[in-house]
Amino acid sequence: MAPALTPDQVTTIKATVPVLAQHGETITQKFYADLLSQNPSLKNIFNATHQATGHQAQALAGALYAYAANIDDLGKLSPALELICHKHASLYIRPEHYDTVGTYLLETMKAVLGDAATPAIMNAWGAAYWQLADIMIGKEAGLYKSAGRWTEWKDFRIARKEKEAEEITSFYFTPVEEGLEIPVFKPGQYVSVNVFVDEVECGVWQARQYSLSDAPGRGYLRISVKREPALVVGEPEHMAHQGYISNILHDKKNIGDVVRLSHPFGDFFFDEKDVEKESPVVLISAGVGLTCLMSILNSLTERHTTRPITWIHGAKDSRVRAFKRYTDELVPKNENVHTIYFSSEPKDGEVEGLDYDIKGRIDLDQISGDKLHTGNDTTQYFACGPTRFMLDVEGKLKSKGVPAERVKMELFGTGGVPRV
Repeated sequence: MAPALTPDQVTTIKATVPVLAQHGETITQKFYADLLSQNPSLKNIFNATHQATGHQAQALAGALYAYAANIDDLGKLSPALELICHKHASLYIRPEHYDTVGTYLLETMKAVLGDAATPAIMNAWGAAYWQLADIMIGKEAGLYKSAGRWTEWKDFRIARKEKEAEEITSFYFTPVEEGLEIPVFKPGQYVSVNVFVDEVECGVWQARQYSLSDAPGRGYLRISVKREPALVVGEPEHMAHQGYISNILHDKKNIGDVVRLSHPFGDFFFDEKDVEKESPVVLISAGVGLTCLMSILNSLTERHTTRPITWIHGAKDSRVRAFKRYTDELVPKNENVHTIYFSSEPKDGEVEGLDYDIKGRIDLDQISGDKLHTGNDTTQYFACGPTRFMLDVEGKLKSKGVPAERVKMELFGTGGVPRV
């Protein structure tokens, strides 16, 4: 356990905030380049796409800046740390990884800052790094403990593969290991899917997080994956493409094939015990963002809850909208469930009121109050989709009097520090 920072060290760290604002990305870009060139085994952990696009370096630079700026009030970082620790747990980050990262990060800071990296500054940042690392190691240890004996990658077989929309396919996984119990995860959480990519160098393992798209307790784990277009699997340069692994799943992984999965993790979820029994739930998604909300919807309806539920989904058109047939069949069986579909560019032949309800992008002003439940001060809102979309939804709900603590958003990406 690292000792607490001294008042002088706290003052020193805060004084480096302008330095990080100016040199943060230079530091993190060099850090990752040196770390991975000298420790190639770590390429099995880090997302190659985020490395190639620079998103990982940008996220780390932002995290370092936020940490330094809030060094005397780390409580402000709690939501961001929770997000990052869940992602780390889903990648099986271990304490020894923090040793390696700390060594290279401090060496890089010293190299980039040159004479400005005085002994006092480097000592302060060494203490600060281990203060943060100890917090995260402790949080992640708790997550591993909650996973029982599932504390490493496990082999799962694809039992079913079903097309849900033109770009979205569901994969149903069952464990290869005899006796491995599928945990009762919290609806809204995700798993990491780990596949071996043999098209680059000598091959590398790559993991991506995918929301679980069905309720817990069903004897399988289901993810529903969007294929990103304009990509040919097998061309190494496409490792930089955001959809590389999703295309491998679509094109190369079939029924009977085995992939590695993490235990379910994630700080975005619906927990019945945290919500009043009759509180309305409003689920708002765009595109493939509906997957984690489908898990929440199914979990609620299979419990035969009487709480009002509104399902709001936006898509370009019916071809790319997943699960509509399923939700259309769900509504007559659950009079408390209401669906509202937006289509931004409905195709010729699509019928308003049948294929979609409202033309255009999601606009909460077009939804009646009895469906949006903004007048009920216990309503819980869950949003998932592109980051800009989620922030717009949050802003619109705020303008209608909904406090931020009743709006939950799924933030994926590189695990940076959102909205500190």
